Amino acid sequence: MPAVTVENPLTLPKVAASGDAAARPVLAVTTAPSGFEGEGFPVRRAFAGINYKYLDPFIMMDQMGEVEYAAGEPKGTPWHPHRGFETVTYLIDGSFIHQDSHGGGGTIGNGDTQWMTAGSGLLHIEAPPESLVMSGGLFHGLQLWVNLPKADKMMAPRYQDIRGGQVQLLASPDGGALLRVIAGELDGHEGPGITHTPITMIHATVRPGAEVTLPWREDFNGLAYVLAGRGTAGAERRPVHMGQTAVFGAGSSLTVRADEKQDGNTPDLEVVLLGGRPIREPMAHYGPFVMNSQAELKQAFEDFQAGRLGTVPAVHGM
Repeated sequence: MPAVTVENPLTLPKVAASGDAAARPVLAVTTAPSGFEGEGFPVRRAFAGINYKYLDPFIMMDQMGEVEYAAGEPKGTPWHPHRGFETVTYLIDGSFIHQDSHGGGGTIGNGDTQWMTAGSGLLHIEAPPESLVMSGGLFHGLQLWVNLPKADKMMAPRYQDIRGGQVQLLASPDGGALLRVIAGELDGHEGPGITHTPITMIHATVRPGAEVTLPWREDFNGLAYVLAGRGTAGAERRPVHMGQTAVFGAGSSLTVRADEKQDGNTPDLEVVLLGGRPIREPMAHYGPFVMNSQAELKQAFEDFQAGRLGTVPAVHGM
């Protein structure tokens, strides 16, 4: 799990919650069920079973892999539509190609992020490059869906290509945790992702036995999803392991800790930390569309069927 790393985290800016910060309790720990997406790549549904009031503005998140493909096995998704939200694809291992009918797209590799604002609607496709299909190899990533408020749902689509080298790198005071701020801000340090809905997205690597307590905006919710390894969440040290999500309650700091002994295939605790300001609007979600009402969903399907969300390019480079 290389993503983006540094030889000595102690050279990075340090971040830690103040001593009087109110610790966020862990309200629940859920386990992601496994399934398949697109043309058959394995996923874990990170937010399954979590009440939406604790997720808002996040809609869903899939952990794609981690899987070691044989030659000919890598798979992607066919062309499909979206409207009313943003998709965030964060690739940890491997490579992926994205293209959309609005002209956005590119190839991402280890530590890169593609941020697509579907807005009023588009078609897009995600697939492994031909070289990965031919050779096989390791593939591992995340796709997160972030809701848009009603005022922005019909905005023009936008695409952001965030290279791994652009993320804001931070560390805990003792260097035991490496923090990659992909979007939003942490203690005044801003990540490169431009968000319409205020959120923070961080990939943290916590060394065995290390603990990190971070300041967390009180108007944000708090979620921690374990990509790999095992440890605890919260000051009360609720056990968590790969494929589990910790849901935090109110407060101004959150804590994660790595167990002294990790699984044989991963040296550290790898966790994605998410926070966002709840939109608190009605949500109507069906398939690839996220709107505010059933009437708007019906309109989205009609627009898609009429070709108003875009057309598949004659040559798409896949």
